[in-house]
Amino acid sequence: MATSWLLNEAVLMGSSYGTIQSKRNSKMTKLRPATSHKIVKKRTKRFIRHQSDRCGRLSSKWRKPKGIDNRVRRRFKGQYLMPNCGYGSNKKTRHILPNGFRRVTITNLKELEMLMMTNKRYCAEIAHKVCAKKRKEIVERARQLSILVTNRHAKLRQEENE
Repeated sequence: MATSWLLNEAVLMGSSYGTIQSKRNSKMTKLRPATSHKIVKKRTKRFIRHQSDRCGRLSSKWRKPKGIDNRVRRRFKGQYLMPNCGYGSNKKTRHILPNGFRRVTITNLKELEMLMMTNKRYCAEIAHKVCAKKRKEIVERARQLSILVTNRHAKLRQEENE
C-alpha cells in the first residue's frame, strides 16, 4: 500500500530520491517521515487581480482592490474571490512538503548537526548562498547522519573526463 506522499515523491524526484546506503546491510533504504498526514488544500486555484484580463499592463498577481465602487472588494456575486484566513491550510499539514517532511534551511555543518535527532520529521535544504565546496561537505555529512537533503544536486558540477 503506497501513501500519497510516497507517490508524489516518486513522480517529482525520481526513484533514487531520498535513498541512503546502510552500513549494516548493503541494501538501499528510503528515508520516510515518522508520521504521514493527508495534505488537503482548500483552494488550488490562484487568486487573480481584478481586471488583469482586460489591461495588459496589469499582472495577474493578487492585489487587494481599494476603490470605493469596486465590485470585488464589496464581494458581489459572480466576481473574483478575495483571499482571507478561511482558505488557510490545516495547522498539522501546513509547510509540509509532498514527501512528508518539513524543510529547514541549512548554511553550514553546525546547523546540519541540529537535525540529527529530528531526521524523521525535518529535511535539510541547502541555502542559495552556500558555495559548491561547502555543499559537498554538507551533502556527505547528511548522508552519514541519514538526513534527507532536498537540493543536494544543486550547484554541483560533474567533472569531465578528457
